[in-house]
Amino acid sequence: MSTATARRTGVCTFDTLKTGREEIPMISQAGKIRAIFLAVALAVAASVQGLTNQASANTATQANASQIVSDMGAGWNLGNQLEANANGYPSETAWGQPAVTQALIDKVKAAGFKTIRIPVSYLRHIGPGPDYTINSSWLNRIQQVVNYAYSRGLHVVINIHGDGYKTINGSWLICDSSSQTTIKAKYQKVWQQVAYRFKDYDQRLILESMNEEFDGQYGRPTQPCYSNINSYNQIFVDTVRKTGGNNSSRWLLVPGWNTNIDYTAGNYGFALPTDQYRSPSIPSNERRIMISVHYYSPWDFAGEESGSITQWGRAAANPSRTSSWGQEDYLDSQLKMMYDTFVTKGYPVVVGEYGAIDKSSFDPSNNRYRADFARAVTVTAKKYGAAAIYWDNGENGQYGFGLFNRRSYAVTQQGIVDAIMSGVRSAAGSPGVPSGT
Repeated sequence: MSTATARRTGVCTFDTLKTGREEIPMISQAGKIRAIFLAVALAVAASVQGLTNQASANTATQANASQIVSDMGAGWNLGNQLEANANGYPSETAWGQPAVTQALIDKVKAAGFKTIRIPVSYLRHIGPGPDYTINSSWLNRIQQVVNYAYSRGLHVVINIHGDGYKTINGSWLICDSSSQTTIKAKYQKVWQQVAYRFKDYDQRLILESMNEEFDGQYGRPTQPCYSNINSYNQIFVDTVRKTGGNNSSRWLLVPGWNTNIDYTAGNYGFALPTDQYRSPSIPSNERRIMISVHYYSPWDFAGEESGSITQWGRAAANPSRTSSWGQEDYLDSQLKMMYDTFVTKGYPVVVGEYGAIDKSSFDPSNNRYRADFARAVTVTAKKYGAAAIYWDNGENGQYGFGLFNRRSYAVTQQGIVDAIMSGVRSAAGSPGVPSGT
C-alpha cells in the first residue's frame, strides 16, 4: 500500500492506512536501541531454526501456472510487522505490534489460509556500497519468520516493501531519482543476498521484486520512472535466477506501476521481464513469472477514513452509503483485464493486497459488506485464474483491517474469514455473489 492521501478513480493503493498515519513519529534513541536489541536477540534463535527448516533442493516439485494459483488458496498478509521501521531502521515492533510468533502463524493456518505474504523493509539495515551488506541479525529474523509459515506447509511471499516510499526515512528505491546507477547496484546486491539465503526453499516460497513502486503522484505513469521500474524487475529476475538452487525455477512475482491494474494491463509502459537465466528443466511453453496487483476499489468504501461510504455490493441496503462506482461489475472487468493480458499467456496474477477498513462505528452493518467485498474479490480472482491475499495490518477496531488479535491470537472478524474461505470453495463463474445470500 502507499499513502492515505490517495483519492482517485481506479485502483487506489495506500500504505499509511496500515498505520493510520503518514509515518510513525520519531522515537527516542533508547527506544530504537531496545528495538535493535530485540531484533538481535530474536535473530540468535533464527540462525538455528533457519538452518533446520530449509527445504532440500532435491525435493522441490514443479507447479505450472494453474497449479500454483490453486495451491496458494486463500492468502493473508502479515502487515505492519517486518516492513515497520523506527527512524529508518526496520523493527517488527516499531509500529505497535508484538513480535511475530509461531503461535500466530499457526492460528492463521488453522483459520484456513494457505499463503502468507510477509512484507519486508530493509532501509538502513543495508550497509554502504559497493557490497550493500544486509544486517545479518535482520536477515536472520526474516528467515525465522518465513520458517514459521514455511515449516507448516504454507506458501510464503516475501518482498522489498517500504524501501520505495519517499515518506519513509531511509528509503532509496526511488524510480524518479537521478541516482539510478547507485540505486540499481544496491537493488541487485540486496536481492542477491536475499535470494542466496532462500535458494534451497522449494516453490512454496515466492519472491516478489518490490511493492507499490511509483513516483508518489496519483496520476498517469511518468517516464523515465516507469522504465526504471521495468529495469528493477529485470534486475530482480536475473539476479535471483543466477543464485542457483531452486531459484533457477522458482516462481517470481513482479508489479507494474503502483500495482495498479489499469497501469499494468493497459498500454502505459509496463514491460514483462525476460527470463533467460531460468532452469532448462522448465518446459519451454511454461512461465515462472507472476504479475502482482492490489485491489482497494472503490476507495471511498475500502480505504477512505470517513463514515460516509460504509456499504458495498448488490445487497447494499442504503444507496446513500454506497459508492457510485467500483461495484461487482467493475471488479469483474478489472480482473478480466488481467486475465486477458497475462493469464491467457501463461502468467499467473496475484492480487497481493485487498480488503476494506472497519467502519462499523459509523454503520453497524459495515462488517457484513466488508465480508461481501472480501468474498467477491476471492470469487472473482478464482474465476480469472488469480490468487488473492487479504491485507491485515494488525489493527482492530475503527479503520483497522485486522482479522486476528496478534497478542491473544483470537479471530476478530470471523465473518470476513468465513467469506474468504467460502469464496475459495465457490464454483468458478459466479463472481460477486454477496456472502449474505
